Amino acid sequence: MKIEPTLCYKAVQSRDPRFDGRFFTAVLTTGVYCRPVCPAVTPRPENVRFYPSAAAAQEAGFRPCLRCRPEASPGTPEWQETTSLVTRGLRLISEGVLDKAGVDGLAGSLNIGARHLRRLFARNLGAPPVAVAQTRRLDFARRLIDETSLPVTEIAFSAGFSSLRRFNDAFLRTYGRPPSAMRRLRASTADIPNFSSLGLKLYYRPPFDWFSLSRFLRDRAIPGVELVGEGYYRRTVRVREAVGVIEIRPVLAERHVLLLVSAQFSKDLLIITDRVRDLLDLRSDPLTIGAHLSSDPWLSPLVLANPGLRVPGAWDGFEIAVRAILGQQVSVKAASTMAGRLVQAYGEQLPQPGETGLTSLFPSPDRLCEADLTEIGMTRQRARSIRELARAVNDGELSFTTSSSLEGAIERLTALPGIGAWTAHYIAMRALREPDAFPAGDLGLRRAISADGKSAWSEKDLIERSQTWRPWRAYAAMHLWNRYGALHAK
Repeated sequence: MKIEPTLCYKAVQSRDPRFDGRFFTAVLTTGVYCRPVCPAVTPRPENVRFYPSAAAAQEAGFRPCLRCRPEASPGTPEWQETTSLVTRGLRLISEGVLDKAGVDGLAGSLNIGARHLRRLFARNLGAPPVAVAQTRRLDFARRLIDETSLPVTEIAFSAGFSSLRRFNDAFLRTYGRPPSAMRRLRASTADIPNFSSLGLKLYYRPPFDWFSLSRFLRDRAIPGVELVGEGYYRRTVRVREAVGVIEIRPVLAERHVLLLVSAQFSKDLLIITDRVRDLLDLRSDPLTIGAHLSSDPWLSPLVLANPGLRVPGAWDGFEIAVRAILGQQVSVKAASTMAGRLVQAYGEQLPQPGETGLTSLFPSPDRLCEADLTEIGMTRQRARSIRELARAVNDGELSFTTSSSLEGAIERLTALPGIGAWTAHYIAMRALREPDAFPAGDLGLRRAISADGKSAWSEKDLIERSQTWRPWRAYAAMHLWNRYGALHAK
């Protein structure tokens, strides 16, 4: 993000929430950095500096403000403000690539050198990759201290620190006090769940169209694995060795969703929150995306009708890929029914099934590699496609981590039998979080763009029209699917 001090200062004076998370204000006289919406008295212009990210402010030696809590901001929409490579680098950091492979491994995943990667991060975020990752861990730890009753040791490991000593040292350097002292500062413990359950607030940038998002997930929910209602989304999950159910509830008046998990997941909370943010597309900036798409007069009314539209993501990439194959040339309902049969036949049963009808985990790749899926009514061609997909994932030939480019992801997916461009783009939209993925061959999209919603454009014409929607064609696809569904529901 290009920092314009005069404009930033005006945003701070007005405390305009639209700028929350887009930049951070460092105050020279106090040594702290704040969100633009901080309620403290606005400092004089000569006493402030502006930074594009919290990591940049901390690299410059400033501490997070205890009053406005920068870690509770809706998050910098970095993937919109930076280059594509930085965007992908940030996703790979959240996927743990930096922790496992270091800066060299992170750069290698992007097909660039480590020096170039550091230069891109410094130019766009004001901080190197290691500092960005460290800030991410500390921000998450601070939220756990404020919002849960977890012991500090559990918080340290859940936030991704390798030892309690490293965590205490990093926390003390950043906040000027140890974690135990920070916990004593929190305002109230009345709303904090007990240790048997955990509740975390995941903030988003409004508007947020929960209705459209939950309807999309509900229509495609896998029986036994997912359950979606008007005010909740529940599903079974496995994270490393822990197995259970998570629940998500929208709290629209307070601009966050509430994530509820059991204490058995306490060491995996950072992984879980990242996956939920991807599932609900909480990192996006709908107003920026909407403004771009609205430049097309045809799309403008659709954006106006659904300004908070999100692209539903995925809890698990393999699950979405299988679900996409099952959805080829059949109705959404038929695909969900077949997915339910697959789960019933090959899914792992929960040790203690809940009363909600959530009984099973989606089958893992190793359980489907050699499975005879024709026994549950699947066509031979589709069964072969799923087995080959499962083998590729199980053997490590295919993963659903961020790729170096959309084109590379499509090429990798279409190399598998039974996966064409439509399926690959759909997987890229949801499992790989590619904002420009666009399944142009979809009949619903080609009909939705026509005047009557019935006659279909050619795939070539739709691709040509979509060029002006880039780099957010996935969001345009969601608007078109919504229009198609509305027209055919009448």
